[in-house]
Amino acid sequence: MTTSAAKIFVVDDDEALLQTLGWILKDKGYDVVSLPNGDDLLERMEVEFPDLVLLDIMMPRVDGLEILELIKSDDRWKDVPILMLSSMPPEEATVRALGLGATDYIAKPFRVRELLARIDARLKEARELKRAREEARSRAEMVDILYEVTDSLKPDEIYHILTQRVARALQLSKCSMVSAQPGSDAGVVVAAAENPMLRNLEISLAKYPELREALDAQRTVLVTDVHTDPLYEEVRKEWERDGVRVPTRSSIVLPFSLRGKAAGVFFLRSTDDDAPLTAENVLFAETVISSALNAIERAYDLEAAESDRERFQFLASTDPLTGCVNRRVMLDRLEQELAGARRYRHPLTVLMIDIDWFKKINDTHGHLVGDTVLRKLADILHQEARAVDIVARYGGEEFTVILPDTDLEGGTASAERFRERAAKTDFTEVGDPIHATISIGVATVNSNEEISTEEMIARSDAALYRAKQAGRNKVHQ
Repeated sequence: MTTSAAKIFVVDDDEALLQTLGWILKDKGYDVVSLPNGDDLLERMEVEFPDLVLLDIMMPRVDGLEILELIKSDDRWKDVPILMLSSMPPEEATVRALGLGATDYIAKPFRVRELLARIDARLKEARELKRAREEARSRAEMVDILYEVTDSLKPDEIYHILTQRVARALQLSKCSMVSAQPGSDAGVVVAAAENPMLRNLEISLAKYPELREALDAQRTVLVTDVHTDPLYEEVRKEWERDGVRVPTRSSIVLPFSLRGKAAGVFFLRSTDDDAPLTAENVLFAETVISSALNAIERAYDLEAAESDRERFQFLASTDPLTGCVNRRVMLDRLEQELAGARRYRHPLTVLMIDIDWFKKINDTHGHLVGDTVLRKLADILHQEARAVDIVARYGGEEFTVILPDTDLEGGTASAERFRERAAKTDFTEVGDPIHATISIGVATVNSNEEISTEEMIARSDAALYRAKQAGRNKVHQ
């Protein structure tokens, strides 16, 4: 019996074929849902999550390729294998279907054994992908602990914790952080799991071609076998000439940046006694390092503080995830700016910003990705704001920007700039792109108007509500 309990949706307008496919698949132990047309497929998928869909291309009421495109555009179903059935010329149908994200194409009339073999293969692939994603997600839970442990430590202590924890999680004997710049001939090992006492060991990058490749290209490099990978061709000749036996089996090099500048690499190595490193390990390492960068940058900020008082003020006034000022400080600053606007008869604008469908992002991709979206939006707001503007995290997925000496027209223009920049941004740091939009409420106080901080916030919040009601990804006054 093949993969009992797997749920297969079969969508075809040919009633006889639909009935035949149902008998065949049920006989093999599959749970089959038969649909005579594609009109109700998406609604049915909202209720029942299929393991695989057999979808006819040519149907009289709804085009199968249009349905395929709709399915693949929804993050909830992007991993569901879709096998397209069609009597169209194979070359044309295959190119169009695969180009829209279909997993496979089967021409009509089909051979039953071939159809079952392809279904079985695609279900196995989907299960493996799901297993890999779930394992990566469960390992990424460690990063939440990492935030708490490293939030106020010194940078070099964070590096050591990172290397030790990643090595332990992946059961590796070698994991290190190397400080180096693109184009450099040398790097400095600042932390190594295999030797906690190691400090500032200089190494030649010529001996580590994957490090140089990752630094120069600023991309992650996976070497599954150093004894066969082309990157190591020249190094292997040196090993052979010098009679050197290197125990390294595979490696991952992940470049990272701090404050927008290339800073070094995260270097993982397996030995002959370890399992070879895989793409799944790459995903885990990328998740850890991208999540830890905020803590590292924050640690540098704390280290640079000139006194304990400054350090306390920094911690007390800043949102730890995004680096924005927190709500309490924002309200104090807004009160000051309102008093200044009244005194000098200048306009003042407040923007209330909310991430559209943020709960869906968290539910679909996990809170770790949600944190990344929040950090990236904070970066956008800081980059687009003026030096005199105040960027704050109001709470949850809401941000506030105070624009001193700015009238309604100028505030609306700034809000549109923020909205357009967010809409064009890929909010992921690793993996498939994630796009998010923001809605913005704009509230302005004129030079001759008396208003409290609470009224100003309420006014901008009401404008945000109108932006949401207008369809989201909007700016409203």
